[in-house]
Amino acid sequence: MFNLFQVLSANEAGLVEDACGGLLPIVRIIRQGVFPIFQIGIPIILIVLGTVDLGRAVMSSDDKEVKAAQSRLVKRCIYAVAVFFVTTLVALIMSLVASGDTTANTTGWSACWNAVGK
Repeated sequence: MFNLFQVLSANEAGLVEDACGGLLPIVRIIRQGVFPIFQIGIPIILIVLGTVDLGRAVMSSDDKEVKAAQSRLVKRCIYAVAVFFVTTLVALIMSLVASGDTTANTTGWSACWNAVGK
């Protein structure tokens, strides 16, 4: 006897494959791999590098170098926040545009984008 959930899962998987037109692995890598790396990894790296620079400047006991390192740390923190919010904004815009697609076409990019996020 068929299990209803298995039938629905297989049907849903087929719709996702059809919606992406063979691009499912690429969209999945972008949505679940690239975005998190940009959103979390790059800001952490920027803040850690700024902290290391500031630590080196403090160890050298040069006031000019400490002020320059503080300035670089502040700039890197601003860049980190900007990178975080830009990736969040791109993901939000893609989701909003994809959810605004009211056509019943299951082969559109919005169906693929929304299906990968589930």
